[in-house]
Amino acid sequence: MKKLLYFISMLFFITSIFAQEQQKTERKLGHTNTNKFRQLDDEFASPNQYRTASGAPGSAYYQQQADYKMDIVLDDKNTKLSGFETITYTNNSPDELKYLWVQLDQNKRSKNSQTPLIESTGFDPYIFPDKFVENYLKDPFDGGFNIQEVSDTNGTALKYMVNNTMMRIELLKPMKTGDKFSFNVRWWYNINDHVPLRDRSGYEYFPKDGNRVYVIGQFYPRMAVYNDVEGWQNMQFFGNDEFALPFGNFEVNITVPADHILDGTGTLMNRKDVFSKTMMDRYEQAKKSYDEPVLIVTQKEAEAAEKSFSTETKTWKLYAENVRDFAFATSRKFVYDMMAVNIGDKDVMAVSMYPKEGNPLWGDWSTKVVASTLKTYSNMTFDYPYHKAISVHAKNQGMEYPMICWNYGRPNEDGTYSDRVKYGMFGVIVHEIGHNFFPMIVNSDERRWAWMDEGLNTFLEYLAQQEFGKRYPSALSPQHKNFPSDAGPAPLIIPYMSGDQDLINPIMSKGQNIATRELGNNAYYKPATALNILRETVMGHELFDYAFKEYANRWKFKHPTPEDFFRTMEDASAMDLDWYWRGWFYTTDWVDIGVKDVKKYYVSSKPNKDMKDYMKERGLVESDLRPLVYLVEEGSEDYSDDLKKGSLADNSKALNDYFMNNFTQAELSKLKTPKYFYNITFEKPGGLVMPIIVEYKYADGTSKMETYPAEIWRLNDKEVKKAIASEKEIIGIVVDPNLETADIDPSNNSWPKQVQESDFDTFKEKAGS
Repeated sequence: MKKLLYFISMLFFITSIFAQEQQKTERKLGHTNTNKFRQLDDEFASPNQYRTASGAPGSAYYQQQADYKMDIVLDDKNTKLSGFETITYTNNSPDELKYLWVQLDQNKRSKNSQTPLIESTGFDPYIFPDKFVENYLKDPFDGGFNIQEVSDTNGTALKYMVNNTMMRIELLKPMKTGDKFSFNVRWWYNINDHVPLRDRSGYEYFPKDGNRVYVIGQFYPRMAVYNDVEGWQNMQFFGNDEFALPFGNFEVNITVPADHILDGTGTLMNRKDVFSKTMMDRYEQAKKSYDEPVLIVTQKEAEAAEKSFSTETKTWKLYAENVRDFAFATSRKFVYDMMAVNIGDKDVMAVSMYPKEGNPLWGDWSTKVVASTLKTYSNMTFDYPYHKAISVHAKNQGMEYPMICWNYGRPNEDGTYSDRVKYGMFGVIVHEIGHNFFPMIVNSDERRWAWMDEGLNTFLEYLAQQEFGKRYPSALSPQHKNFPSDAGPAPLIIPYMSGDQDLINPIMSKGQNIATRELGNNAYYKPATALNILRETVMGHELFDYAFKEYANRWKFKHPTPEDFFRTMEDASAMDLDWYWRGWFYTTDWVDIGVKDVKKYYVSSKPNKDMKDYMKERGLVESDLRPLVYLVEEGSEDYSDDLKKGSLADNSKALNDYFMNNFTQAELSKLKTPKYFYNITFEKPGGLVMPIIVEYKYADGTSKMETYPAEIWRLNDKEVKKAIASEKEIIGIVVDPNLETADIDPSNNSWPKQVQESDFDTFKEKAGS
């Protein structure tokens, strides 16, 4: 049997052997290794004691710690925030530190900000009125930090220098390994209206009732990261890139008007002081409610509070351990609801805060989306470690912090809303709640590698959206069987990947250096698609999910780099994926694989043209040859209709004799004799290496799927051939029939060639959107 299998596998190579005559060619110049499957050694840093070759933290891995004690006062009347903080910084590095770097991100809004100066500007043909006023009719807003004091804990002034959004503090003496240093900073700044320019932090003003909703982040001077990769991460903040922050403990007291409802990062330490008895009773009820949110503050109560404008104040005390940042939201307009969600061996509170303008959409769905998201992300990574997750309604805003985030999605004034608003609100809540995992816990450097938090999170967002649709089918509109995600499935990225190369950057690019209009595709959608294809098509769910979870658990509460992710995915799966990372993350190549040519062959016992030429050159006659099988291409000069007589054995007496002489009758009775032989050439006009996913369609109406691994391209990056011996006649071949690979050009995907819509258009029709 083995002899026959070997024989059949060699059928298409016999004729080619005689055709391989050496040709004289000019000697070409040498070249470097450009093979798409070469290892990423040149791109990767060498493994060391801090970060291992497996992608795990090394034996000497360290990270710094920054602990904060803050007293914050919000002046609602003057929209001003004041603060006093004591930072205790611990040097866990092996290095001696002469100075510390502190981030002053609010300086992006100062009168002296460099952000407007680095942008090329021009008048748009149309612009929203509030943005037009903000940009061109108002005096420049001064929202930068006003630093009033920098001192040690004894009150001794420390020398400091402010460079745009960074402040360098000179130490009284160098910090050695293990040293702690505490210092004070006193500051204030004018709070901005975040709506016109879609700022990450600020207030929204409601002219009808004269109130504001505050969503406050980046409000305090924050320690920069010091690590083994680059020392101080003190890149300036110009606005696009987000943040790099060390972990620490936060003890924060926030004083606001007494009629405000406030929540934020951390455990509320004085709940009984700031909650009414009614609110406390409802809170206890919410801790036992797993299906429906419980209103802690009702809309009717929030509407009454809108009119109160208390001149008294109340201080909310929050404490958080091992978080990288702190944020809070406060307003007298807030409706406030909660429900419990079981994660692992504990309950977590899913929470929403929203003004009446968010209802009925927010009251119906926000907290349920939070709960569903926590479940999906925990299943894919690790159990959510914090005790709550808060979704706050903020117009035109989507931004994340530990345990709290801002999300858009506002109904019309009459309470109606479109599918676009509904699904947009669902999607942004999933995304921003998901950021609790990446980068709030798996703490990557957002300023250097935007995709490491945005891309990984958008990939998980897609999975979480689909799970939400299954858990809450009533949330979907009648025309949608599944959640209509805008990222994840391969066809959705085709318009970007097939676009103008002058506007496309590799994923491995700094976010600030990518045009704002392309940042979403580059940092969010393309890496999400790459990971989804890796999971669905290249690795499979079992291998991918295990490796992805390993990465998340290795690096939770630590600072990973892209290489740590790439190496861990390979280490935990036994798959060499360097070709995949290089193509998808380091280049702007695209996918285009097609069927170039299909040749049909028939078996003959008579020498074909190749053999006749071979015999003539060597002076041989047919009797000099051992019995051979000859393959004749349909339409060639050796072809005749006599070769179409059915089975392989019927066509070739010599081959029939070969069988009879080498196998027993019992063995022969079990053989499946193929009747059809094809030589199929696949081409790859696109630069990206990908598996070849093929559907073979047969004359009897059946079909068969076959996937050739990406490594099939390792020896020829342009085209490859497959010899097919089939019992059934092949009448059609389709590459990537289920649109799995983001193939940008379907015109070459079929044999016989068919006129098709683009993959993206086909996908839209299938999705019903």
